[in-house]
Amino acid sequence: MGNLKKIAYNCRKATLLIEKRQLSTLSIREKLELKIHLTGCSICRLYERQSVLINRQVKNLFTNTNQHPQVLDDDYKNSLQEQIDQHLR
Repeated sequence: MGNLKKIAYNCRKATLLIEKRQLSTLSIREKLELKIHLTGCSICRLYERQSVLINRQVKNLFTNTNQHPQVLDDDYKNSLQEQIDQHLR
């Protein structure tokens, strides 16, 4: 498989580059590889939009000091823990 095909069909690397781009600057090669991949992969384009949205919401959550802390009630926590325990069995 040629290098271009490896770039075009490597979603794992594309998602890594999508996340990396939100935290730091990509090299020229990485930018090109990601652009090539995103051109042909609608799933990774959707992943990128969702990832950007999630990161933006998390950033807003931690930077907005006017909001009260988000707290889960104990019943909900216990329900989640039971589901996790059942899944791990």
